[in-house]
This record gives sequence, C-alpha cells and structure tokens, in this order.
Amino acid sequence: MRETCVPTGVKLKDSGFGYTLSLISGKYKLIIMYWLSENKVMRFNELKRSIGTISFKTQSIMLKELEADDLIIRKEFPQIPPKVEYSLSERGLSLIPVLNVMCEWGEKNNRSALEAKQQ
Repeated sequence: MRETCVPTGVKLKDSGFGYTLSLISGKYKLIIMYWLSENKVMRFNELKRSIGTISFKTQSIMLKELEADDLIIRKEFPQIPPKVEYSLSERGLSLIPVLNVMCEWGEKNNRSALEAKQQ
C-alpha cells in the first residue's frame, strides 16, 4: 500500500504537500511558471499578453510572491524606459516535472477530449 504524503497526525500545512501548495497556490502562479518554462525569459507585458485574463495588480503580486519564494528570477536593466525580465530559477525549474505530470493527467482524464476522440 502506498504511503500517504500527509501522515496521520500531521497537519496539511506542516507536510511537504502543504508546503508545495503554499508556493504554487493561486489561480495564476502555475500559469506564469508554465509560460516561463515555454519561453525561458519574458517581460511583464509579454507575460500579461500570454495569460490574457490577469490584471496588472494581480500579475505584479504573483510575480513578487514567486520571486520571494525563489521560484523565478527578476532581472532589472538600468535603462530608460525600465526593462525587467523574468525567468525560472533552478528551484522553479525543479517544479516543471510536476507541471508535466499534471499536463499528462489532464490529457488522460479530460472528458471532453476523450469524448471527441471517440467520435
């Protein structure tokens, strides 16, 4: 039998699973990480265009949180107008296999995609 990642008697927030969720929780963090994994380096507005539905404020907050958690790197260039680039850190890159597994699961379990294939 497989051992659970949240042992009995351990609070979810104190487990490895809870810690991981605390880093990537939120509607946009995984989406930002996805786009950075696909494009390596992106500027703020490039990310915003790629995501589409995110507000300026929300994107700023998500990027600051991801940077504070050492999942992305923010590189600022001293020029006018200011130029800032974002990329995944080594720690952020280590989460990409998790995203890939989520993608594979979605491909296997997406009911509408499965039904379309059967027709």
